[in-house]
Amino acid sequence: MGEGRAHAAPASGRRLFAGPCHFVAAATTAASLPPPDLPEVAFAGRSNCGKSSLINALTGRRNLARTSAAPGRTRSINLFRLGDRLCLVDLPGYGYARAGRKEIERWTRAVAAYVAGRPVLCRICVLLDARRGVTEQDRETFDRLDDIGAPYQVVLTKSDTMKAGDLERAAAAVESELAARPAAFPRIAVTSARKRRGLEGLRDDLAALARQPGQRQT
Repeated sequence: MGEGRAHAAPASGRRLFAGPCHFVAAATTAASLPPPDLPEVAFAGRSNCGKSSLINALTGRRNLARTSAAPGRTRSINLFRLGDRLCLVDLPGYGYARAGRKEIERWTRAVAAYVAGRPVLCRICVLLDARRGVTEQDRETFDRLDDIGAPYQVVLTKSDTMKAGDLERAAAAVESELAARPAAFPRIAVTSARKRRGLEGLRDDLAALARQPGQRQT
């Protein structure tokens, strides 16, 4: 798995995410993933927490990643390439989904294999609905990522649905819970895809993981 450290001269997040971006592949198993040639940032979280919406907002596209009000819309590992610099990966959600048991088991195995074995995976953004806070399923995810040493950053979504004071308390509670977790990024991101809040800071965090212009593949 790739290191979660920043390069010496990180690019502007705004410039990177405003550049070319296109869909690469939808993999249903780890074996069907395309060859790893760019640093990758994956987006994980409970079903319907806003992963696809956040990817669309970060890249300034409306329909790059498919969104739906129905939980479990994303049923494959979907990869999107930001030029020759970074790959964004939309993972199937965990928790309730309108899908059959065997299909859920299949994509759960695929995600576990991807997270544990992808050499270019630099960071996993674990998205939490700000209104829900940390659920037991989120804690199980944190535990698994801590156990395998996979760097992750918590991103609160749908922040526009909460009053400022409630949001501040919710963010503080999440930060407190993450403080003792060894693989957690020390700063959470508080975002709203609908209101375009918190996107610049998250873009900058992720741009620091991108391949720098002129840098050769290692």
